[in-house]
Amino acid sequence: MMKRVFLFIATNLAVLVVLSITLRLLGVDSLLDQSGTGLNITALLIFASVLGFGGAFISLAISKWMAKRSTGAVVIEKPSNETERWLFDTVRRQARQAGIGMPEVAIYESEDINAFATGMNRNKALVAVSTGLLSKMDRSAVEAVLGHEVTHVANGDMITLTLIQGVVNTFVIVLARVIGHLVDKVVFKTERGFGPAYFITSIVAEIVLAILASTIVMWFSRQREYRADAGGAKLSSRDNMIGALEALKRAHEPSQLPQQMAAFGINGGLASGFKKLFMSHPPLDARIAALKSGH
Repeated sequence: MMKRVFLFIATNLAVLVVLSITLRLLGVDSLLDQSGTGLNITALLIFASVLGFGGAFISLAISKWMAKRSTGAVVIEKPSNETERWLFDTVRRQARQAGIGMPEVAIYESEDINAFATGMNRNKALVAVSTGLLSKMDRSAVEAVLGHEVTHVANGDMITLTLIQGVVNTFVIVLARVIGHLVDKVVFKTERGFGPAYFITSIVAEIVLAILASTIVMWFSRQREYRADAGGAKLSSRDNMIGALEALKRAHEPSQLPQQMAAFGINGGLASGFKKLFMSHPPLDARIAALKSGH
C-alpha cells in the first residue's frame, strides 16, 4: 500500500528537476542575480515558492494518470464478473459512508498484495487494487483494505501531502541555489553573473536535497497510516483491518519480500537505522498494536 506515496514523490522529483532545467535554459535563473554579484533573496524566495508548489501540484494533478500508466491499472467501467461487481459495490458503499464522491475503481496485474488511492479531488479519486491482493486475501480483509484507501481519500491526505511537499520543495530549491552560488563564487571565483559551476552544483544539490527532504514527507505519511487504519476499521471492522495487516505481514516475511519492496520497508521489521526514515508506512506490528489498543 506504499505505491501512492512512492509514485507521488517520484513524480514530484522528476517534475521539479525538469522544471528547474527548463527555467535555467530559458534564462529565468538570471533574474536571481543581484547586480551581477549575488543572489536576490526576495526574488529567490518568490521563484522557489512558485516552482516548489507548482511542481507539487502538477504532480498531484497528473497522479491518477501516472498511477494508471505506471501500474497498468484498468478502470472498471462496467463490472464484467462477480468479483468486479463486489469490488465496485464495496467501494461505492464505503465512499457513501465516508461522505465522498464515488472514486474510479481499478485493478492492476501484480503478484504483490497491494492497493492505493490517489487523485487531486476527493470526489474524483482513484482506488486501485492488485490481482495479488484479490487472490491472496479473503473478502473481509480486502474490504478493510478498501476502507483504508477510501479513508485516505476522505481525509484529504493527498492534498495535505502536496502542501507539505510544496513547502519542502521551496526550501530545497532555495538551499540548492545558495549552495550553487557559494561554490560558483568561492570555489570557482566567478565574479559576475553565474558560471557553469552554479548550474551544475545547484542541479546536483537539488536532487540530493530532494531525496533527503523526502524523509519529512515519509514521516507525514507514516502518521496518516494510523488514521487510515482506523478509518478502514470503521468502514469494515476492527477485526477485518487487523486481519488484513496480519495477512500482509505473513505474506512479506523476509525470505519472501521482493527486492523492490524491501527498499521501502513495507514490513517494518526489515528496516533499521537510516532506512527507517524512508519508510512510507509504520511497522506492521505497530499498526496492529494501535488497532488492538483502540487508537
